[in-house]
Amino acid sequence: MITQNISGVVSESIISTVGNTPLVRLDRILADNYFNLYGKLEAANPAGSIKDRTSLFILQEALASGRIKKGDTVIESSSGNMALGLAQTCLYYGLKLIVVVDPKLNSHTEKILKTYGVQIEHVTEPKKEGGYLAARLERVQYLLDTIPNSFWSNQYGNPDNPKTHHKTMTEIMDSLQGKLDYLFVATSTCGTLMGCADFIYENKLDTKIIAVDAVGSVLFGGPPLKRLIPGHGAGVPSQFLNTSRIYDHVYVDDVDCARGCWSLLEKEAILCGGSSGGILSAVKKYSKNIEEGSNCAMFLCDRGERYLDTIYNPQWLLNELPESKNAFTPIGGW
Repeated sequence: MITQNISGVVSESIISTVGNTPLVRLDRILADNYFNLYGKLEAANPAGSIKDRTSLFILQEALASGRIKKGDTVIESSSGNMALGLAQTCLYYGLKLIVVVDPKLNSHTEKILKTYGVQIEHVTEPKKEGGYLAARLERVQYLLDTIPNSFWSNQYGNPDNPKTHHKTMTEIMDSLQGKLDYLFVATSTCGTLMGCADFIYENKLDTKIIAVDAVGSVLFGGPPLKRLIPGHGAGVPSQFLNTSRIYDHVYVDDVDCARGCWSLLEKEAILCGGSSGGILSAVKKYSKNIEEGSNCAMFLCDRGERYLDTIYNPQWLLNELPESKNAFTPIGGW
């Protein structure tokens, strides 16, 4: 709920500021602007990512239905952003939170989670089948079995995850007066992807949805490979993915993600996380298929501050992704 005062709109609480994020024209990023590109700035959400929407909707629905109540414990597996969204929402509603993470969690995110009072459970060894994600999910199940009054928000299988993004799509379509030709969405749980795809299908829109998957992800049948940049792709199949509603998919690797991030920063002065860079690289790869004058949108999924020690650290890039040196030049040089 919002109220109006003399100086403008006043939000009732921090959680009422989730959503209604800006749609930003990205007109400096492409060599020749024969189509329009827009970025949905999900970093503007209060905890910094698109997962603020998912966290809030899932927990509000669970509270409303009586599946959880104040004082109960929410448990989730996360590589970072879902954990942060849940941390803020749980603190607001008086819920405890345990997050299961793996070594890919960056130190900045971990510090934020501890500041919110989150209990962090680390898994250190990947499963032979399914990697770290499978190991995290196994730990989640153990915690659910041993902790009374616990609830799994389950971003991987809770139908409220994709339902969240019917509103996200409504915002985009309203901003573009109903004309959206292409939408590029990163994969992970595929909640965002399928929420948008379902909205397009149910409303009989002409929008073509393009999934952006990581090299090394198994979601579209590729072989599992080592990936350094978290937040997109998956080591186990998605419970949401329905490929019949996806127009096409594009693969990006870790270097593509880093190159896209630095390009967004240099050209548009937007500091975003790894999946946003991957989506931008996917748009560039796919651009030859896009008709002149098309309206294209992509998600700018989260803030880049959490990647200052990795993607935005030239020394880390040289050590972990040495091929970056021949792919792009960071601001300030190598």
